[in-house]
Amino acid sequence: MAIHSVVERDLYEPEHEQFRDSLRTFIKREIAPNLERWEQQGHVDREAWRKAGAAGFLCMGIPQAWGGAGADYRFCALLREEMARAGVSGTALGMGLHSDVIAPFLLRYGTEAMKETWLPRMARGEAIASIGMTEPGAGSDLQAVRTTARRDGGEYVINGSKIFITNGWQCDFVLLVVKTDPAAGSKGLSLVLVEADRPGFTKGAPLKKLSLRMEDTSELFFQDVRVPVSNLLGTEEGRGFSQLMGELPWERLQIAISAQSAAEAALEWTIDYVKQRQVFGKAVMDLQNTRFKLAECATQIQIGRVFIDRCIALAAEGKLNNATAAMAKLWCTELQGRVTDECLQLHGGYGIMWDYPIARAYADARVQRIYAGTNEIMKEIIARTF
Repeated sequence: MAIHSVVERDLYEPEHEQFRDSLRTFIKREIAPNLERWEQQGHVDREAWRKAGAAGFLCMGIPQAWGGAGADYRFCALLREEMARAGVSGTALGMGLHSDVIAPFLLRYGTEAMKETWLPRMARGEAIASIGMTEPGAGSDLQAVRTTARRDGGEYVINGSKIFITNGWQCDFVLLVVKTDPAAGSKGLSLVLVEADRPGFTKGAPLKKLSLRMEDTSELFFQDVRVPVSNLLGTEEGRGFSQLMGELPWERLQIAISAQSAAEAALEWTIDYVKQRQVFGKAVMDLQNTRFKLAECATQIQIGRVFIDRCIALAAEGKLNNATAAMAKLWCTELQGRVTDECLQLHGGYGIMWDYPIARAYADARVQRIYAGTNEIMKEIIARTF
């Protein structure tokens, strides 16, 4: 949001801005023209994944040895900024989860065989990854997970189901949160990689949603699915909860980055709109209420931008803690909701027309306060530091 920024940003180097330019070109050519069709079909074409991989926009943070670029977190942040600028939620394509959540899980906890099999294909867009946490009766409370993985010799036998799973319908594998010891609470949780072609693993059709209509989101079902014990992530059972908690700060910051960038984009679209829209013989921008509302939005956005840029820098330095990430997610997703609501109001009746990007932004904003831990959970995390 440079044209409205009071505080000059110093987060990015020249190579980051060069990357931004190439990313804008890619989005304009390959993403923007397909948004409506992808929303109607409920998922992004696999060909788009392959093109993103060929252009170097997938799994950028993974070392070159595994097919990535070894890029720092600032490149990942840029991708989310530019998606929002183009009217696409940073999570809507499913590529952020694939690249910046699942790939790091495999890199940190996967076996050499897992990494050799999946990471290069993920980076090329040839394989789509998913992670299965949420269940019909277990959302933010992971201890309530009921999907089980029972040891049977050299295999796990998996039974259960998951819901609201991003990339679920198209995934080639899922990192599945299971109970390997149902009596041990959070210490009984483990992560197991389940390939999509395993007998007994079935997928529901893409779910119809208010938000993120182009994001492939589905139910997953597991009936006596057998996988080798070597598909366990980590060196021992019962480490799933700590593994998930270790990666959540960066995941939550990604949502905050998307929220902040979406609010900035909404303000820019609205300023352009109210300068052109005429009411009572004058531009909507000439009305004092309009200017005051935009000034309030711009001020809140500027505060959020300074904080988020600092959080991105901390993440790049390996210093982002759980409470700060929770604050970022809480502040920026609430900000996104307020700003998009005000901006839609200033669009009047046109604000609810899907042809206007503010309508999609308004719909996509609502889920941001729910996933990766609800904002109520974020408050609990923050409060524990008192």
